[in-house]
Amino acid sequence: MDAAIAQTPMDRLMDALAPEMEAVNTLIRERMASRHAPRIPEVTAHLVEAGGKRLRPLLTLAAAKICGYSGPYHIHLAATVEFIHTATLLHDDVVDESQQRRGRPTANLLWDNKSSVLVGDYLLARAFQLMTDTGVMRVLKILSGASATISEGEVLQLSAAQDLRTDEEIYLQVVRGKTAALFSAATEVGAVIASAPEDHVRALFDYGDALGIAFQIADDLLDYGGKAAVIGKNVGDDFRERKLTLPVIKAVSKADAKERGFWERVIEKGDQRDGDLEEALRLLQHHGAMDEARRDALGWASRARAALAPLPEGPLRETLDDLAEFVVARIA
Repeated sequence: MDAAIAQTPMDRLMDALAPEMEAVNTLIRERMASRHAPRIPEVTAHLVEAGGKRLRPLLTLAAAKICGYSGPYHIHLAATVEFIHTATLLHDDVVDESQQRRGRPTANLLWDNKSSVLVGDYLLARAFQLMTDTGVMRVLKILSGASATISEGEVLQLSAAQDLRTDEEIYLQVVRGKTAALFSAATEVGAVIASAPEDHVRALFDYGDALGIAFQIADDLLDYGGKAAVIGKNVGDDFRERKLTLPVIKAVSKADAKERGFWERVIEKGDQRDGDLEEALRLLQHHGAMDEARRDALGWASRARAALAPLPEGPLRETLDDLAEFVVARIA
């Protein structure tokens, strides 16, 4: 097969933005350094250098380039987005008591919870320093607003994740907070720093929002049907952490009394036994919950693609279009 044909949209995005992404990586390494606390670069490097796809900063760079930006500050904004994302991962792994991230032991497992929380705080502070370098108040408003929304989404998830009354509306609110908010901020600030027309700014915000939701639903599905090497964590982690993700919410909504009793025991009470994951998978399949969630993910991917219509045509726009399809292709 021809190499160009075999390339994924992520590969194409990374190739098209390779020089800019190298500048982002250099800036990240510079700003995650600390003369006085060597543990900060140790913990940060463990996660930042772990081979993550850097999707969010790539989206910022792509948005700026599509809108014709020729200045230096899209590099700062892309690094800002990656720092915010990395900080939330460090905090999430403490909250979720996770043991694996991107196929490697989590920082809180290798060091401790205190280090993960405090280094996450340090990265958030660095992110705010980076975004102020642009001198654009609207950029600060977007990214600071996204940071607040992410935190709000995480707190909402604490109360909603193990409550069987959580419905799809609350789920969407959580996902818009903890995942889509940073996707939409990443694309929106790329347009804003380029002084793009308002319809282009809105188009890129809508694209990031829909892409983030599709991405999260796909991740939820992969937790019940993916491979550890692909998803970067252990299959069934969401189940073991008693998270009410979209497939489970759909199955619970159709459960009879006996099935609801099962979900109450394993999710609300946390009384999980051998064979429970297999039973959960059986119920998801029995009620068509996986297929319904898959259709939802595809629907959000279609919304993302449609949002790009006002933007100038070109290879980067085409790649973003393909990317929306690609993030859910993993679950097809």
